[in-house]
Amino acid sequence: MLQRKKSKDQKQLIIAKSSSLFWEKGYAETSMRDIAQECGFRPANIYNFFSNKEAILFEILYGEMEEILSPIKRLEEDEDIDPREALYLVIENHVRMTLGERRSSKLLFDSGLKNLSAANRKKIIKLRDNYDAVSVKIINRGIEKGVFTAMDEKLAVFSIASMIARSRIWYSPAGKYSVDEIVKFIYEFSLRGLGADK
Repeated sequence: MLQRKKSKDQKQLIIAKSSSLFWEKGYAETSMRDIAQECGFRPANIYNFFSNKEAILFEILYGEMEEILSPIKRLEEDEDIDPREALYLVIENHVRMTLGERRSSKLLFDSGLKNLSAANRKKIIKLRDNYDAVSVKIINRGIEKGVFTAMDEKLAVFSIASMIARSRIWYSPAGKYSVDEIVKFIYEFSLRGLGADK
């Protein structure tokens, strides 16, 4: 049991250090030796967990998408929840995940995607499409109920998600705005864009 926990901790350390290095140095410029050095391991230790550098990148991006999607998946089929409340939950979850503990890595999603094989890229894009589908369904439901103005739901979802993703570039814990204030601003900005009353 102790050995399993140690292995899990080591794997998480590799993911965390790699994420930071991929952002700071660039994916192509980061070697397995660099990652091992940051972790305090010998390079051979990393191969106990990952077959190559791409496998680490894939795990980072897949884990990030799962963290964004899992808490909101249920909202896709929830007909009872107010679409405004559902939208708030989507935005809050995405912002908190984006600006949370792993914020420091600032791994830009699209620049990471281009470094994946076609097969791995397809898996990540499928999760991203699932996230978009949840949000589109919420907005579509809001339009049907007269809560939101009729518009292109996909374009609305892409715009909201882009605002959130961009926040990881400029956000600082020591900055003017707290995470709560950013959640509130993006939510209220989105409501206005969707033509909804608060």
